[in-house]
Amino acid sequence: QVQVVESGGGSVQAGGSLRLSCVASGYTSRNNCMGWFRQAPGKEREGVATMNTVDGSTHYADPVKGRFTIFQDSAKNAVYLQMNSLKPEDTAMYYCATDGDHYSGSAPPRMCGYFGYWGQGTQVTVSS
Repeated sequence: QVQVVESGGGSVQAGGSLRLSCVASGYTSRNNCMGWFRQAPGKEREGVATMNTVDGSTHYADPVKGRFTIFQDSAKNAVYLQMNSLKPEDTAMYYCATDGDHYSGSAPPRMCGYFGYWGQGTQVTVSS
């Protein structure tokens, strides 16, 4: 019932920017963790950025700090990833994820650690 749909990927040159969008539905909780992850060919999935929607706190992986920003539009139940100063090593399939109703009735931790529902991904390719 929970559905996560991401979009906004594409091909850009190094130094360029992209904004990824994610819309999640099928759950009622307003106490949520939302996150962006990525997986490059031949590599394991890695976390990129997460947000606790209760207080708006965010966490970023070291490789993207200062370049990527996660933010939300709570009215639309949407979360975005603004990616600036893109590098070839950012090339990957990017996935959006949410905890759904996992934290219903209680607040999620400041730094989120549970994501049970995933989108199908949007490809980001950065050329030199």
